[in-house]
Amino acid sequence: MRYLYTLILYLLVPWVVIRLVRRGIRMPSYFSRFPERFGKYSLFKSPENSIWVHAVSVGEVQAAAPLINKLLNKYPGHSFVVSTVTPTGEQRVHELFGKKVTHFYLPYDLPGSVRRFLDTIDPEVAIIVETELWPNLFHQLGKRNIPVVVANARMSERSFRRYSRFPSFTRSILKNITLVAAQGNFDAERFKKLSSKLGTESQLDIVVTGSLKFDLKLPASLYEHAEVLRFQFGMHRPIWIAASTHEGEDEKVLTAFGEIIKTLPQALLILVPRHPERASKIAHLCKKAGFKSGRRSQSEQIENLVQVYIGDTLGEMSLLYAISDIAFVGGSLVKTGGHNMLEPAALGVPVVTGPHTFNFAEISAMMLKVNAAEQIETTEELIEVVLRYLKDANLRHNVGQNGRQLIKDNRGALEKLLIILGEFIEEHTQLDTSSNGS
Repeated sequence: MRYLYTLILYLLVPWVVIRLVRRGIRMPSYFSRFPERFGKYSLFKSPENSIWVHAVSVGEVQAAAPLINKLLNKYPGHSFVVSTVTPTGEQRVHELFGKKVTHFYLPYDLPGSVRRFLDTIDPEVAIIVETELWPNLFHQLGKRNIPVVVANARMSERSFRRYSRFPSFTRSILKNITLVAAQGNFDAERFKKLSSKLGTESQLDIVVTGSLKFDLKLPASLYEHAEVLRFQFGMHRPIWIAASTHEGEDEKVLTAFGEIIKTLPQALLILVPRHPERASKIAHLCKKAGFKSGRRSQSEQIENLVQVYIGDTLGEMSLLYAISDIAFVGGSLVKTGGHNMLEPAALGVPVVTGPHTFNFAEISAMMLKVNAAEQIETTEELIEVVLRYLKDANLRHNVGQNGRQLIKDNRGALEKLLIILGEFIEEHTQLDTSSNGS
């Protein structure tokens, strides 16, 4: 099955290159280090005694940041490699870690590309954040006897069904994983069920550590900065944010906003696309709908006449959440599966989400249960919920406090994962791993 998969990948290479070029036209950073997409890293010196952490994009990098910092302090004798797939992920790696880690792009899952990548970084241990399960990559990791941890692992019901449909394909991945540290019980059960179904349960260790996203630490300066920005935007102006939106979702959000300003004419919508390169397209949608828009990347100041403020910068999501009265978390009105709802909850911001939250099913259920979020099905329901919260400060406060309490009650995943990874690293690496603190 892996051979058929590889053949299909090779046939798709021309289309992949065209797609990459198109993305590069919209966002030139996609052209940066283009050969790395095919495993060519001639500009880099291979690190020694390396621990490799893979985090696909910004959200995963952000979630893994406290873990990586702790590992850097604990294992000073190791070099650390962090790989991403997106340029936005790369940028966040550089912002968070500077020269403390070496960044690489993970190549496409072609056998030659993967071999060159692993030859270059030569890791003693691989830590894959969340669920990036690539057959040729995991085949090569197994062939080289490189132990693999899937940390902060999640598996939605949808993913479980998809992997179950291709047993030989999935077996070739699971047999090369040493340890799964799952976000929650639902995720762990799906990994166990899949492993048992495919006959790999004896090889695979599965533990539940909780989600690293609960251990989000917000800098003290954030609130100060948020207060200044909120003053610029208007202290009494109703503000709602639609965060991590996808194509097909922006139109629904703008339609909802058109109805909301009929009741609250001074309302401001902060619209943050999941992919910042779509900002120009969103500005065009705003113009077409008759809204005056501004872009964060072009000016930190905002005119009073601006109705839609497009958040197209990196590393500022927490700041934009902090100045908002209510947050709609995207990827949930389209069948993407939703995004991280815990970031606004940690800031005491009430959350509204669409029906498609299968990527965060357990967290979504927890938030709905404690009344820290509301789930809607339609644009009409979105309008009703956002208006209700924007008009009622007590409701916002109470629901926001529920979110904060949920975060507080579920912290601890980082420490659990550190203990497990510490044992794992010390068992599978050659270097003396004497602690430099924690």
